[in-house]
Amino acid sequence: MAGKAAQRQNKPNEPSIENRKARHEFFIEDTLECGLELTGTEIKSVRAGQISLGEGYVRAVAEPLSLTLYAVHIAEYPPAGEVNQHKPTRARRLLAHKREIRKLSVKTQQKGFTLVPLKVYFLRGKAKLLIGLGRGKQKSDKRQDTAKKQAKREIERAMSRRR
Repeated sequence: MAGKAAQRQNKPNEPSIENRKARHEFFIEDTLECGLELTGTEIKSVRAGQISLGEGYVRAVAEPLSLTLYAVHIAEYPPAGEVNQHKPTRARRLLAHKREIRKLSVKTQQKGFTLVPLKVYFLRGKAKLLIGLGRGKQKSDKRQDTAKKQAKREIERAMSRRR
């Protein structure tokens, strides 16, 4: 028992950053875990939780088979000094298998589908990005989701009062 507690304490406290806006704006049809190709100062900023996925999007290109992440802001890392800094919103390459990139490329060619970053987390010390194949929601769909959430909250409140 003491061994497991010691293992939990030794585990580094690494953040998990989610894009909650994406689930509100899109129906997520499929997800894929990709690696992120980052520089030294970028990975330090991500470990510190200084990343914003809200405006980001992903492009899958079929010809030079690649996935690229755009418009994601990773803050500069001040301890690195002025000379060694990265550009906060540069395009970043994503790492995935060729067959997965091809599959996503074909699906994004269809009307209404896009690739959105959902979550950045660490797995065995490596930064991973969960991307989702999303289909845009209409305004009425968003309202229905909001109504369902409110109804669920009210039911939970009523049930907690009964106990």
